[in-house]
Amino acid sequence: MNAPPLPREQLEFRLLNEFQHDFPLDPAPFATLARQLDSDEATVLATLRRLQETGAISRIGAVFAPRSVGESTLAALAVPPERLDTVAALINAHAGVNHNYEREHRYNLWFVATAADASALDALLAEIRDETGLQPIALPLIEEYHIDLGFDLLHGGKKSAPPTRSCLPRETSATDRRLIAALQPGLPLVSRPYACLAASAGIEEAALLARLREWLDEGCIKRFGVVVRHHELGFRANAMVVFDVPDAEVAGIGRRLAREPEVTLCYRRARHLPEWSANLYCMVHGRSRAEVEEVVQRLRTIAGYPAQALFSRRRFKQCGARYFDAAAAG
Repeated sequence: MNAPPLPREQLEFRLLNEFQHDFPLDPAPFATLARQLDSDEATVLATLRRLQETGAISRIGAVFAPRSVGESTLAALAVPPERLDTVAALINAHAGVNHNYEREHRYNLWFVATAADASALDALLAEIRDETGLQPIALPLIEEYHIDLGFDLLHGGKKSAPPTRSCLPRETSATDRRLIAALQPGLPLVSRPYACLAASAGIEEAALLARLREWLDEGCIKRFGVVVRHHELGFRANAMVVFDVPDAEVAGIGRRLAREPEVTLCYRRARHLPEWSANLYCMVHGRSRAEVEEVVQRLRTIAGYPAQALFSRRRFKQCGARYFDAAAAG
């Protein structure tokens, strides 16, 4: 006898929480999900479309390991408050900008910029400087201690996942660039999404699926699955917590902080002296500011150094990284 269908709220929660990793890499993934959830493909697709329309899901797709393909950097601007909306809109217009937030600091606009290579990234930052009349400080990644393994919606904080290999920077073939460009917006919510991506990339569906499995095995893709938006799911407070610690100590402290359950990201970035001296970063999300502040105080104690907590005020943009332009990827 068939099991009764899941209630709508339970189905939504399981889709959001259980499939941030290990999304099916088979020709009909939503039918596979439906079997695992005692549902049907049409209901699963309709639920995911609704979650995407309401903003709970950013996309379903690949989270690439930093520096495995293309180039990226965190960057910041000190924007006069009266110009903030205008400057944010200018930055949002660039496809290479995938996150853009207002934060509580003199450097009040923080964005992530990505490009196919270092020269293209430099050109993007120069264009932003020329458009806004403001000089971004670029803070490239040096070492990661915990990067985007998903978010536990039941308890808050990061999801645990099997360790992945460290993926070294690589040269990408024309075929790989087309595939990455097709992947960037996320899976289309149709019965055979990989066939659609394969057609866009000009390869066979079986070859596309084999390449995704290879990238996952190598650690080039950190995870493949549902990418959620914290704010829409009730985690309305977040802070980027930054430390200025001696370079000789940063790796040890970073690894200790990365083990804390509420730390969803932790990495070392280059300083930008004299404007910016921080070199160690943690992201903390919570349901309230007080909840996050309590975690921040614990992180200060663990680190043994002062920290600044740059709380988010507004999200101007959040989407998947864009390394390659689809029209020029070949």
